[in-house]
Amino acid sequence: MFHHIVLATDGSPASDHAVTLAVGLARTHGAKLTAVYAIDPYPYLGLGEVNPMGFQAYISAAQTQAEEAYAKVRVLCAASDKAPSVELQVRMVEDQAVSTGIVQTAQAEGADLIVVGSHGRSGIARLMLGSVASKVVAESPIPVLVAR
Repeated sequence: MFHHIVLATDGSPASDHAVTLAVGLARTHGAKLTAVYAIDPYPYLGLGEVNPMGFQAYISAAQTQAEEAYAKVRVLCAASDKAPSVELQVRMVEDQAVSTGIVQTAQAEGADLIVVGSHGRSGIARLMLGSVASKVVAESPIPVLVAR
């Protein structure tokens, strides 16, 4: 049923559940899995003089977090005695909103499912913090599976 699954991961506990779910679906369907780590645009670019050291530190920290998130996915994708390996590719997206980066990557890769984790916030917390998962659902023409 699924041939290519895009997994949005950021290494958080909410995305860990999505990783488990996406890898399981990919293994069951023999699908390829693309793990996407999306970096929020650097928040200080429009404020006065840009400090290149601050930008480099921001990107460096994001790349480190991405590698940690990818490592979790790689471990689950590896073959074991009971299960075959899952074909995995990783993508890092930057310079656009996280939700847009996830959706555009899924479209560019020809994915037929996006899996994203949700913290399950509601009420004021959801309004104040926003929800990447809900934005992905709203923006995506591709089916989205939200893992809680």
